[in-house]
Amino acid sequence: HAMSVRLARLSRSVTFSACHRLHSKSLSDEENLKLFGKCNNPNGHGHNYKGCVARLLISLLVSLQIDPVSGMVMNLTDLHKYMQEAIMEPLDHKNLDKDVPYFAKVVSTTENVAVFIWENLQRLLPPGILYKVKVNETDQNIVVYKGEETKSG
Repeated sequence: HAMSVRLARLSRSVTFSACHRLHSKSLSDEENLKLFGKCNNPNGHGHNYKGCVARLLISLLVSLQIDPVSGMVMNLTDLHKYMQEAIMEPLDHKNLDKDVPYFAKVVSTTENVAVFIWENLQRLLPPGILYKVKVNETDQNIVVYKGEETKSG
């Protein structure tokens, strides 16, 4: 009988440090302060770090069939390289709002950071294998993004 194809999900994590300020250009200063509180501090703010730094733990899950020859879903060295390029290079030790063009127009919430990482990884990984991007802002605050969109109109 035909060999069954086995799928596995492979996860890999990285942590980067960055600085950001939650501020929407479409709201007044007063509305921003009300909505984002201390995260709207003009000098940026940090998470569990002194000064203007957020430490975000990113886990990413790819879903692929197990290669019968190598026994692997994907070479981890390749995955590491993609994550360096998609996550660490653009985001690590950066001021998200000032150094990353994407966040010039988009509020640098953890949700939007997850979308940014998803889009970057999609450009590098073989199509259809990225399963989810998980961003831990703190132990309590976790965002999971699986690329879903709703079409409006």
